[in-house]
Amino acid sequence: MKRIIMLLLFVTITASLFAGGQQEASQASTGPWEPSKPIELVIYPAPGGQLDLTARKFIEIAGKYTDATFVPSSRTGAGGMIGLAYVLDQPNDGYTLMAVTKTLVANLVISGTIDTTPVNSLDWIAYLINDPEVVITRRGSATESFEGLMADAKARPGRQIWVAPPGVDEVMAYKVWDAAGITAQYVPFVGGADSMAEVISGRAEAYVGNPVDVRGREDYLTIAAIAGDQRYPQFPDVPTFKELGIPGLEEESMWRGFAVKSGTPANVIAWYDDLFAKVSADQEWIDHFERDGMQIMHQRSEAFNRMINSQIAELERYLGDN
Repeated sequence: MKRIIMLLLFVTITASLFAGGQQEASQASTGPWEPSKPIELVIYPAPGGQLDLTARKFIEIAGKYTDATFVPSSRTGAGGMIGLAYVLDQPNDGYTLMAVTKTLVANLVISGTIDTTPVNSLDWIAYLINDPEVVITRRGSATESFEGLMADAKARPGRQIWVAPPGVDEVMAYKVWDAAGITAQYVPFVGGADSMAEVISGRAEAYVGNPVDVRGREDYLTIAAIAGDQRYPQFPDVPTFKELGIPGLEEESMWRGFAVKSGTPANVIAWYDDLFAKVSADQEWIDHFERDGMQIMHQRSEAFNRMINSQIAELERYLGDN
C-alpha cells in the first residue's frame, strides 16, 4: 500500500514534467561562473528536521565565503517527490540547489519510480555529512544495553518491537536483525519523535535513528550501539556494532548533501565545489555537527554519484517489495 500511494503521488506530480521539463540545453562552460541572482535551496523534509537544519546552517556558513544569496524553499510532501519534481522542472543553470539525504533515494525505491525517474536525473554534487546509524533503547529497562536487547529478542522470537520512519532506518533494523540472527517486528512511524515516544512508553523496545535523536531525551533514552570502526569520542561509553560482535555495519549512516539537476554546466559545478570545500573546512560548521557524532566530509560529484548508485541494489533488496 505504501508503495502504491507514493507511486500515485509521484505520477500525478510529474506527469507533465518529463514532456517538457528537460527541453533546455545545458549551458556551455565559458569560464568561471558567478551567480547573478538568488539561488533557490529546495528543502523537502518538514521544517525542523535534520536535513532542514543542515540546509539552513549551510546558508549561514556559506555567507562567510560568497556574496551569493541562498533562499530556502520548503517544498514538502510525498516523501520528497514534490521537491524532486519541482527541481526537475527548473532549468539546469545552477540557480536551483536541492538539499538531499539517503531517504530520498529510499523513497524512490519504495515508490517504484527508481527506474522511471533514475537517480541520475540529479547530479549529486556534494556529500557533506555522515550521520552514523544507531539503535536507541529505553534507559533503565531490561533491554537498555544491546546485550540485553539481543537476549530479550532471542527469548521472545518475533515479538520484540522496533520502530523508525520508513526507509533508511527501516533497512538498518533489518540489517541488524540479519547480522545478529534475531527476528522482531518493525512498526513504521512518520517521524522520529513519534517513534521514540513508543520506546519511552515501553510499547517498543528499540528505535533506529541517529545520535542527535537522544539529545534532550537523555533521561529516558540511551544509545545501545552505533555504526563505526571505533568508539566515538562524543559517546565514549557507547559500543560499536563491530565491537559487539556484529561486523559489516561500520559504514551505515544517514548521509546528507546537495544536488542539482543533471546537465548543470561544469563551471557551475566548479563554483559549488569551491564553496562546499570552504564550508566543510569552516570550524563553526565542523563544531556544530561533530558535537552529535556526525562526520564532516566533502565527497564530490563523481564519487557521490557512484556511491548512490551502489546503494540502490541494497535498498531494493529490503524495500522494493513494500
